[in-house]
Amino acid sequence: MTDDFHIVPAGDATVIVEFAERIDVAINARAIAVADAVRALAQPGIRDVVPTFRSVAVYFDPLRTEQDRLMERLIDLVSKVAVPSSVDPTPIRIPVQYGGEFGPDLPAVAQFAGASESDVVAHHTSTTYRVFMLGVLPGFAYIRIVDARIAAPRRPMTRLSMTSCPLVLTSAQTGIYPLETPGGWQLIGRTAVKPFDLARSDACLFKAGDLVQFFAAAHHS
Repeated sequence: MTDDFHIVPAGDATVIVEFAERIDVAINARAIAVADAVRALAQPGIRDVVPTFRSVAVYFDPLRTEQDRLMERLIDLVSKVAVPSSVDPTPIRIPVQYGGEFGPDLPAVAQFAGASESDVVAHHTSTTYRVFMLGVLPGFAYIRIVDARIAAPRRPMTRLSMTSCPLVLTSAQTGIYPLETPGGWQLIGRTAVKPFDLARSDACLFKAGDLVQFFAAAHHS
């Protein structure tokens, strides 16, 4: 335990570095910086390093890595890691076909906002968002922070299947489902951009810390 973070075991093959229990850009930036520093160690036995909103999970081979020694090394590393003072200012731009058959929940979000559908689109596209973490599905990015005026809650009923690359929204988050899968987030549009594609050299389009902008694209039949 330290003053502003602690490291805890999670079974015999994982340890977790935990920061303050809140969603905050500075805390998230620190988690990402720590994850990058752990990867840079290239320590034999470490299998994966995964940053989240406010923590970092370090997965290791217990036959090659002594957990106590790893935790000691992480305490030293986390104490010394410097968070970059700036991020790449160039956001990833994502074209979106909003509403209609591609965004059947857009009217419900507009009703929640007490605004028109075009107002919802304007609010959604006027923000530069941050990718806080990836999870749940391959390449699925948790992208925040959605304008409070359109931050509608999850649907009361989960859809059994979502169409290809739907743009979704719930509460303060937005994102793109990479696969056809059940989902309860509000479906407000669709994009042709694939967040996960094995044909790319880096299959995941997004990484934690990226900036993202959405823009309205024309509907095509």
